[in-house]
Amino acid sequence: MTVDFDAEELWLAEDPANAARPGVLSQARYGAEIAVPALLDMLDRLSLPATFFVCGRDAERHPRIIESIVARGHEIGHHGYSHRSPHLMARDEEAEELSRGLEVLRSFAERIEGYRSPSWDISPHTLDLLVENGFSYSSNMMDAINPYAHATHDLVEVPVHWSLDDAPHFWFDATSWDRTIRSSREVMELWSEETAAIHEAGGLVTLTVHPQIIGRPGRLRMLEKFLMATGAYDRDRVWFATGSEIAAATREHRAARTAATPAAESVAVGAEVPS
Repeated sequence: MTVDFDAEELWLAEDPANAARPGVLSQARYGAEIAVPALLDMLDRLSLPATFFVCGRDAERHPRIIESIVARGHEIGHHGYSHRSPHLMARDEEAEELSRGLEVLRSFAERIEGYRSPSWDISPHTLDLLVENGFSYSSNMMDAINPYAHATHDLVEVPVHWSLDDAPHFWFDATSWDRTIRSSREVMELWSEETAAIHEAGGLVTLTVHPQIIGRPGRLRMLEKFLMATGAYDRDRVWFATGSEIAAATREHRAARTAATPAAESVAVGAEVPS
C-alpha cells in the first residue's frame, strides 16, 4: 500500500501559473486536510502499514500532516523536492533536488530508504544518485511483478504499474476533457483481477494512490473494501509491508540463496523475491 502525497506541488510543477488559481489548488488542500486523515483512519481500522512518498515542498507546506503520518507508524519515502521529473533535469540539478528533498524529509523521519520519482520517470543518473545518497530501494520500474536487486546498483526495485494506480482511472483533465472518470466499481474490478493474478503467481502487488484523487468518499469506501477483500484480515495468506520491509526481505532472500548456491548470482533480474 503506497500513497503518493502530491499536494500543491503536483499542480505547480505542471504549470507555475496554477499558483494564481485557487480553484485548482483547492484539490491539493482537500487531499491534505480531508483525504490524508481519512486514509490514516482507514489504515488504523485495518491495522495496515503504508509507505507515503512525499514531495519535500509539500512537506514544508503541510508539516502537521507529515507528522501525523509518521506518528501513526507509516513509512516516509522520497518523491522529489518539487514534483518535476528527473529526466527533464541535468545531473547537478537532479542531485540538488534529491538533496533538498532529503533534508526536509529527514526532519520528520531519521531514515528515508525509498525513492519514487514524480510520474515514475527517472534519468540515466537517478540510480547512481540514489546509491550515493544511501537509499535502499527504488519504486519506479514496470519490468517485473517481483521485487528484485538491480544488477548494476546496490538497490532493490519495488516494481509498479499504471493499472494499479488510481490516477489513470480517476484523474479528470479539466483542460482537454480527454480523461474520463471511471466508476469505483470498474476500478475495484480491475484492481481485483490484477491482484488475484499477481497473488496466484506469487508476486508483489504495489498499489499506488493519491490523496486528492482516491480521497473522495465513494472511492475511499471502495479502497477499504478492496483491501479487506485482498486479505487485510488474513495475514497468513497475504503479507502487507512497507517498501523498506520489502527491500530488506529481498536482500535477505538474495543473501541466503547466494550462500546456499554461489551460482545464484547469475539468476535473472526480476526473479529475486522472498518466498
